[in-house]
Amino acid sequence: MRVSTEGHQPAVPGSELAVETLEVDVVGDRDADTIVFTPAVGIARLVLAGETAALGSGTHVRATVGPAVDRHAAMGSRECTVSTEEANAEGATGRRTFQVLFGPHNGSTRATLFVGYVPPGAAPWHFHLYDEIVWIWRGEGRFHTREAVEQIGPGSAFRIRPREVHIVENTSPIDELVVVGLFTPAGSPSAAYYPPEAMS
Repeated sequence: MRVSTEGHQPAVPGSELAVETLEVDVVGDRDADTIVFTPAVGIARLVLAGETAALGSGTHVRATVGPAVDRHAAMGSRECTVSTEEANAEGATGRRTFQVLFGPHNGSTRATLFVGYVPPGAAPWHFHLYDEIVWIWRGEGRFHTREAVEQIGPGSAFRIRPREVHIVENTSPIDELVVVGLFTPAGSPSAAYYPPEAMS
């Protein structure tokens, strides 16, 4: 099984990304950058390696990005906190949209954190060049790979390896599937590629 229903995806060989859902008041890591998303309020916090930050009580999605990843050049001044209420929406594959909460534009040079909005249905088979972990915030759906199809729902998480052909499907007839994605190297969530069979 690739999908974790407990919202955890530990670091694996060849990947510096890890995500876990937990209740914690303070975060920080000596070597890794930490990005924390608090679903109850739709707020993300960036805590760079060597720093700590107080979060307050509640459930948080903690993502860590190890020091061995390629770093993107900084493209803007650092922000420490970003809300989904403030972030701009951009287009992705199909009718999907996303909000980049952290990336090179505001201080996260090791990874990009985004919220993706998936309408009912499925995009064509595609792949990305980056290493990614996806955590499901709201909605129900299926994660398709060449090997399997697995159910996804609130609090579940799965990993997509670079160049892995996949589909994230929203199985609701009316509601959006809302995901929180973390990937490295940092860049744009709209950078998708299609295998030849998806174009025919």
